[in-house]
Amino acid sequence: MQAITAFGPSPENPEGFLQETSSSFPPLPGPQDLRVRVEAVAVNPVDLKVRSTLPREAPPQVLGWDAAGVVEAVGEAVERFAIGDAVMFAGAIHRPGCQAQSVLVDARLAGRKPAPLSFAEAAALPLTGLTAWESLFERLALDPAGSDAGRTLLILGAAGGVGSLAIQLARQAGLRVIATASRPESQAWVKQLGAESVVDHSQPLGPQLDALGLATVDAIANFHDTDRYWDLMAERIRPQGAIVALVSSRGPVDLNRLKSKSVRFCWEYMFTRSQYRTEDMAEQGAILDRLADAVEAGTLISTAQTFLQPISAATLSEAYILLQKGHSLGKIVLSGWAG
Repeated sequence: MQAITAFGPSPENPEGFLQETSSSFPPLPGPQDLRVRVEAVAVNPVDLKVRSTLPREAPPQVLGWDAAGVVEAVGEAVERFAIGDAVMFAGAIHRPGCQAQSVLVDARLAGRKPAPLSFAEAAALPLTGLTAWESLFERLALDPAGSDAGRTLLILGAAGGVGSLAIQLARQAGLRVIATASRPESQAWVKQLGAESVVDHSQPLGPQLDALGLATVDAIANFHDTDRYWDLMAERIRPQGAIVALVSSRGPVDLNRLKSKSVRFCWEYMFTRSQYRTEDMAEQGAILDRLADAVEAGTLISTAQTFLQPISAATLSEAYILLQKGHSLGKIVLSGWAG
């Protein structure tokens, strides 16, 4: 079994490195596990964050939390899946990642692969799809069925993986989406996905929102930089509105700015359910199945935009360089194993 392992920093390699390793035996599934033959993976900022925090000379770790593949073994308590099923998943950050030919994932965290999509296209959906869904419909408490139709949602960092799916989900729910994007290609991308209006985050956003007639917005999803936009969010959120953010703040933020408006502020962390083994952990599998339904109904598209082959240490390093540059639209995916 091949795997791509990340090694932490050492005197010889101060930045750490990736290396292809092999094992004679695939992992054995626990009672609730699927063992999945990985056909494609996507990369995410969390990969870079975990890799950058590996202790010096720590044991090597398999990273990656976005994959699609085929079930090749099931635990004795698994009921939803059988050997041969095509699935997609993000998994749990405290377990070995998916950058390996075979990986274990709790079946409650997996969903079926949408039939129209290739494995590479499906691998782009799980982590960002779960994050977008939880941000909009759990943290912001918006209604996916459309009872909030017409309300305004400002998405900061809209052209990335999470934003690209959040735009689509919000539009399906009837929300008016105002998306931030700066480059012409990213502005065209978010419009294609359904953003009603686009504002340039390389310029002051307040005057651009004023030009759209938006003194305030009903909800804000910040998928980019919590500190940078804190003052803007405090000023532009309507009274009794809601804000969700993904990126940890670099310093204290003044929650008192939100008090007089009775604004709700929430963090979204897609791994919360799996990390704390919450009672509703299976909800993530249900969300992935709903995303698959939407793809098959033609109301949701994969955000895979950059396709690399094969899955190898060299190609993965290339993917991480592209990710670090921060100019990629949608998701970067890798498929196929060398040899």
